[in-house]
Amino acid sequence: MDNRCISEESLCTTGFSYTLSLINGKYKMTILYTLMEFGVVRFNEMKRYIDGISYKTLSSTLKQLEADKLIHREEYPQIPPKVEYSLTDRGKSLIPILDSMCEWGEEHRED
Repeated sequence: MDNRCISEESLCTTGFSYTLSLINGKYKMTILYTLMEFGVVRFNEMKRYIDGISYKTLSSTLKQLEADKLIHREEYPQIPPKVEYSLTDRGKSLIPILDSMCEWGEEHRED
């Protein structure tokens, strides 16, 4: 370990800070977990699965994740409209982190 001085460093320049900027938010990790577990998910399915999330919050969070290229939105031109969400390759690269969180939770949660 090197002798780094905190007064010469900045958290905002770290990989940790960048990753956190992408996944920080009340429901972002939950949505990523949902897509990891179920693959392709429609909006209303996700809304039902994630208890307590409003339509507005789900919609805006999905837009943020799409803008960050973590999820893909596929819209089908039909009536009624059909929209499906899935992880991009970039989003899939977070799966080891999500898996580790799941394992940690299983090991440490109290019954």
